[in-house]
Amino acid sequence: MRVSPNTTAALQSPAALAGENVAPTKVRWKIFLMMLFLISINYVDRASLSVAMPIISKEFNIGPAIEGLLLSSFFMTYAFMQIPGGMLADRFGPRIVIAGATIGWGFFQAIAAVCTGWVPLLLTRLGLGAAEAPIYPAGGKLNGIWMTQTERGRGATLLDGGAPLGAALGAILISGLIATFDSWRTSFVVAGVGTLIAGYFAWSYIRNDPREHPGVNEAEASYIEAAHARDVASEPAVISGRVLDFFKYRSVWGMFFGWMCFNALFYGLLTWMPTYLSKVHGLNIKEMGGAVFIMFFSGFVGELVGGWVADKWRAAGASQSKVLRSLFGFSSIIATAAIYSVSQIKDPVTVVIMLSVTLFFLRWCGLFWCIPSILGTRDRVGFLGGTMNLGGNVAGIGVPIVVGLIVQATGSYFLALMLFAAAGAGLFICSTFLIDYSKKLPV
Repeated sequence: MRVSPNTTAALQSPAALAGENVAPTKVRWKIFLMMLFLISINYVDRASLSVAMPIISKEFNIGPAIEGLLLSSFFMTYAFMQIPGGMLADRFGPRIVIAGATIGWGFFQAIAAVCTGWVPLLLTRLGLGAAEAPIYPAGGKLNGIWMTQTERGRGATLLDGGAPLGAALGAILISGLIATFDSWRTSFVVAGVGTLIAGYFAWSYIRNDPREHPGVNEAEASYIEAAHARDVASEPAVISGRVLDFFKYRSVWGMFFGWMCFNALFYGLLTWMPTYLSKVHGLNIKEMGGAVFIMFFSGFVGELVGGWVADKWRAAGASQSKVLRSLFGFSSIIATAAIYSVSQIKDPVTVVIMLSVTLFFLRWCGLFWCIPSILGTRDRVGFLGGTMNLGGNVAGIGVPIVVGLIVQATGSYFLALMLFAAAGAGLFICSTFLIDYSKKLPV
């Protein structure tokens, strides 16, 4: 399909398509607010073990190496299921995949409460990882279906903004429930049941196409379709049809390893910072919960700021490549410098401030969730999103284990913090030098 300049200009105004006095509905934004909510729950559930770990490690009598294995176990199945989850979203649509994943991980979160040792707890974390895996690739596909070119930055950061928001809320909610009921088990049950309920609401509201949604009017549907027509006009003329051909391109490897570096830093902070603040800086469970909330809520605010800046700059006429390279480069440099400074600081308040700065700028790189729809055609976005998140969660498997081994061997977190700083440097290199943001790949 090719769209002429005159037709494109006409299609850009939803009012011109549906009548001058009819405003487009905003269902697409409500769907992405729901995705923000679901991803937040996702991270409340996965962060619950990190918050409860100081208590669980005492109850089960385990050391840092087994703690690292438990914290890593979620990511083993989570990483393995990324590409299959993305292909399921491409095949069946994101609606059923998102709802099914949410119900599945709620179940595994709840049954963890009955575990009496670290081995059965490990098994529930493996189940949690497998169930949660499709949510991001399916969300990336929703971004390609529902958002226009000048909205996908905010769509991506609403989708990914649930990660720091959920980690922040998880610290408060789980630590608060533990303190209230004097039981980590009760907190896991409450979180799991809440997730099951959220899965029902996801199925009730999300749709695979704007015209399938009862709340979408003609103006909004036509506006989205016009934007997609321009996308189709810019797609490569020759499509190979073989998804493995994506791996011939440097941009795909840059996306893969860039997201791996991003998550090496983010998941390192998510899994080990509660224990670090407790053991190194002496914070009790309530203080630790408050500190982690401040850190990750700063990341949530940073994510929204990054998405807003990207879309506004893009709408003002800047090229896609200029916007993304500039924002990724700037934010990764600041995040790397901030996490390095943590290794040199002894005051716990200043440490929390610098960790908050790290997360504020690191989360600008949630814009990576624009990349699958930039590089791939609409029927390949799920696969590319799964590929990208596979890279990210390979880091999720390795980093918690490596940090646990480092701490057990050295009795210090210094080398772990240097590992996080190296990941920030890798993110800078991949996002600014390896990815071509200007064209779709002919696959």
